[in-house]
Amino acid sequence: MEDKFKKFIQKIVPIKDDEFEKSFLKFKKTTLEKGEFFIEQNKISKQIAFINSGILRTYYINDKAEEITSCFCTENNLASSYKSFILQAPSNVAMIALEKTELLVINFNDLQELYNESANWQTIGRIVAEKEFIVMEQYASVLNNETAKEKYLRLLKEQPEIIQKSPVNYIASYLGITRRTLSRIRKEISQ
Repeated sequence: MEDKFKKFIQKIVPIKDDEFEKSFLKFKKTTLEKGEFFIEQNKISKQIAFINSGILRTYYINDKAEEITSCFCTENNLASSYKSFILQAPSNVAMIALEKTELLVINFNDLQELYNESANWQTIGRIVAEKEFIVMEQYASVLNNETAKEKYLRLLKEQPEIIQKSPVNYIASYLGITRRTLSRIRKEISQ
């Protein structure tokens, strides 16, 4: 897990081995079982995680009491309710493991210490925040500008593990379409 995380960080900022080893001590390994929460809605997100293996689903409950999937967080990515984590305020979303998921987590105070101790970690934090903003903007654009079939094909190309491991209703919700529409699209593609 340490090597995988180090490669992830090195792609963002070249960091010396000794600085990485020192900072790595602030991270803790944890495992979530399928159905276990990483973040619960209306609770403060106290950690950010690097996903070593597994999948987390981010969702919220709308005013019709429906679960709306807003993100699938997969291996070799970071995950948190960023707004909640940054503001240390209750989260608008929940994050739950779709399968056994291994995480490397750091809490808010330890991350702030890393930022204070290291210009490299400040840069890492900035770049991660910028990338997260871009991902959110792209997701909004896809939802509003692509057809249901185009959205499904994009997901199939960019995150095939979601198609294989996630229930149909979560995928449909994420794409902003009904289960029926998703079933029709899958049938069209398979022919």
